[in-house]
Amino acid sequence: MKIAIVSGVYYPMIDGVATFAHNLALGLAKDKNNEVIVICPSFTGKRHAEKKDGVTVFYLKSIRLPFYPDQINEVPPKKKLLGVKMPRMFYRKGFWVSLTPYREIKRILRKFKPDVIHSQTPEPIGVAASYYARKYDIPFVTTGHSYADQLTMQLKALKLIKKPLDAALTKYLVDYQRKSDYATMPTELAIEDLIMKRRKKFVAPIEALSNGVDLQDFRPGRAKAEIYKKYKLPTDRPIVLYVGRVDPEKSIARVVEAFAGVLERVPEAMLVVVGDGTEKERLKEQAKYLQIEKNIKFLGRVMPPELNEIYRTGELFATASEIETQGIVLIEAAATGLPIVAVDKGAVREVCVDGVNGVLCRPGGDIEGLREGMTKILLDKELRAKMAQESQKIAEKHDIAHTIQRFTEIYQKAIERRSIKDWAEEGLVE
Repeated sequence: MKIAIVSGVYYPMIDGVATFAHNLALGLAKDKNNEVIVICPSFTGKRHAEKKDGVTVFYLKSIRLPFYPDQINEVPPKKKLLGVKMPRMFYRKGFWVSLTPYREIKRILRKFKPDVIHSQTPEPIGVAASYYARKYDIPFVTTGHSYADQLTMQLKALKLIKKPLDAALTKYLVDYQRKSDYATMPTELAIEDLIMKRRKKFVAPIEALSNGVDLQDFRPGRAKAEIYKKYKLPTDRPIVLYVGRVDPEKSIARVVEAFAGVLERVPEAMLVVVGDGTEKERLKEQAKYLQIEKNIKFLGRVMPPELNEIYRTGELFATASEIETQGIVLIEAAATGLPIVAVDKGAVREVCVDGVNGVLCRPGGDIEGLREGMTKILLDKELRAKMAQESQKIAEKHDIAHTIQRFTEIYQKAIERRSIKDWAEEGLVE
């Protein structure tokens, strides 16, 4: 097949959707019978294309939005005025977005002639691709990765209208997928939350299909000695690991606060935060305030294959995020054999099963639950080993090989569905 993947975010951005779109494109391109292109915003502002690992990526003309970092470059510390840190209003290396992409998309897709278009995001690129698909009768598949709350959580200035804004955004997200020939979401819970309440108007087939990870890349074992040396990590102390964006909506401050309590019973423990974002400086200040800065290390942005090794340095994975539609990092941690301490919100429970491969805490800031969960696992070697085995079993359900195979079948179904619809419109079938 000739497959076009369109997305408003793409590798090397640190983002679950960007990672999934990249993994999907690479996986599909491994089949030499497929021709795969990706259409996404440029990270330079200028349009260009490049081919790597069998995938041609078209980077569209774009502009920077200075209100959010680009998730590629490190977020610099806040500037000081007379020794006082000023609040950050703008980011010099802001988020890239293509505002009017239709002409570029039309030119690319006309030449490529895709059998199917797969959209990852309902922003301008996705909307333009959707319009093109309808106009030129191309099968259109969508994957929904987001809850409305994820998109509005940082808009503190709009707090008074957050509920109606979330409702409007939810309707938009559902309507966008409703118009596709086949829709997917990473988990059954996400479908239940967003789609089933509106099922009467949602006639497109919809299926829960894990984002998945390559289980060959994430395996249990000891990290290479050079990783410990490069990142100055201890080899004789238990490490609690967090990997992901370091932004307010990920609620890492709750993990830091809970970890301070963990140190009362496991004083040798270390919390390692991998990733970058707007919250990093504030978390450093929090660690200093709690007088635990010697027990916390911020590694910043780490990319595979070194990231895969970093997972192997941990004894457990901890997160307090309440916005996950699935969470690729949770699957990666589980595949590496790490017990997980997390919050029972969103679709987290499909990767972290309470009492089986980890501990689930109550939503809304259950610091005590996070503290007890981490402490319990760190102090009980036998429990830790048992949970590690269960994490691996759970991760097996999320092998990206299955995800790739199933999407290939879904594309075929979308093509067949579009053909039948065309025949019906021509009066050839009822």
